[in-house]
Amino acid sequence: MSTERETKVFDDEVREDAVLEKLGYQQELRRSFGLLGMIGFAFSIVTSWTALGGVLIVGVESGGPPVMIWSWIGISIVTLAVAYSMAEICSAYPVAGGQYSWVAVLAPPSVARGLSYVTGWFMLTGILAMGATNNFIAANFILGMANLSYPSYIIERWHTALLSYAVAIMAAIGNIYGPHLLDKISRGMMIWNIVSFFIVIITILATNDHKQTPSFVFHDFQNFTGFGTGFTAILGLLQSAFGMCCYDAPAHMTEEMRNASREAPKAIIMSVYIGAVTGFIFLISICFCIGDINATAGSATGVPLIQIFFDSTNSVVGACFLASLISVIVLVCAVFLLAEGSRSLFAFARDHGLPFSHVFAKVEKKRQVPVYAILLALGVQMALNSIYFGTVTGFNTVISIATEGFYLSYAMPLLVRILARLSGHAKVLQGPYTLGRYGIILNVVGFVFLLFASITFNFPTVNPVSEENMNYTSAAIGVIGLISAVTWLTTGRKRFTGPDTGIANINIAEGLEVPVIDGRGSDGVLTKEADL
Repeated sequence: MSTERETKVFDDEVREDAVLEKLGYQQELRRSFGLLGMIGFAFSIVTSWTALGGVLIVGVESGGPPVMIWSWIGISIVTLAVAYSMAEICSAYPVAGGQYSWVAVLAPPSVARGLSYVTGWFMLTGILAMGATNNFIAANFILGMANLSYPSYIIERWHTALLSYAVAIMAAIGNIYGPHLLDKISRGMMIWNIVSFFIVIITILATNDHKQTPSFVFHDFQNFTGFGTGFTAILGLLQSAFGMCCYDAPAHMTEEMRNASREAPKAIIMSVYIGAVTGFIFLISICFCIGDINATAGSATGVPLIQIFFDSTNSVVGACFLASLISVIVLVCAVFLLAEGSRSLFAFARDHGLPFSHVFAKVEKKRQVPVYAILLALGVQMALNSIYFGTVTGFNTVISIATEGFYLSYAMPLLVRILARLSGHAKVLQGPYTLGRYGIILNVVGFVFLLFASITFNFPTVNPVSEENMNYTSAAIGVIGLISAVTWLTTGRKRFTGPDTGIANINIAEGLEVPVIDGRGSDGVLTKEADL
């Protein structure tokens, strides 16, 4: 029995390596992740309930409980449309480049490389900014617990920035010296995450003796932004959008997964379902247990969730214990986000998409990890954390940059799929996971949502607007766009390769190309060459 299982694992790895080779790459990373480990990895990054808690201040100030809850339901539903669409593409093209690689394969050849290049930059922006945001959240929780324990301690912005640096450095050390442990840690963290979730929910509901009314939770609108009701409600979407993000993580780890074409799509979709359910229960519980809304929003801890824990338990020790459960999740998430970011940088550099690509595409032979890509991801995260030195809304700005970068990179593969379908040149995805005739519907729903969200992330969050509280997301995204355009014109269009788009369709089940016969495969399905 053991021999049969080992043989199957070997055959799966050979098949996945063959698929990667057809895309023009050699297998360099160790395939150590199984399905359970990858679901744990993805859920620990998505980890919607802790992400929602980390950015609770956004929801509290921009609409309050009603916007937080109802927007979460809506965003979870439309996010599934995006997740299913991405899972289908990932099943056909399980490569670490993820979104930008998919665009290179699926877009019309005349614009494929250019669109792929821009998508890559937006994808990297989202992943690396999300890592920086997570560093902020970890620092906020640690400093918040310190303030709650020692009320005379006053949290300064530079404290948060420096502690964010420490979290990022810890994550880099874990990625360089412990890559072989990531699968085991992922499975352990899934258990920790779920157990912590139940401990937090049961504790606050059992100890809180001054719960809010259903009207407060589901109806009463709160507004601390200075804007009108409608605009404020739109701003409140940012919390939910941030809480339901990063579910593309398995796509960037496919070259370290066993049987990636089958298991990665499952991990993408399962992480969204688990995140949606736990996030909804968490929000309902927190909103019923929230105390005075003004005191919570202006908590000296800087973390409204810690204030809610304290108000519910009436115990500093109890509040810090609950906060520490989340802190562990966020700290481990920092390791996982840096892993995702470094693998994405490695893939982009492998396709000559970065300056000094030959350096960042190197894989350290002994540990089989891209060390230079890890160090680059570390540097970018720390640079983004430095924004907090200059603006009081630096935290919100980095949240917006992260979410917008992700959403724009999610939107591009869906856009090219929609355009290809409308023009009658859609490539048939040969992976084991397919949406069939429902694909176009989910593609359109997902794309419209991503486009709407990407626009709203650029709005200022406080009125009146000043240089201190301005939302600099549009400026940051503009700079990223400018950098990608300049580097494309100077070096990218000459050197950037992307995956091999000249191959015939890949039959994942066999790990082989489908032969081309008069523009169609031997199974009668249109191939890439025919579509082009």
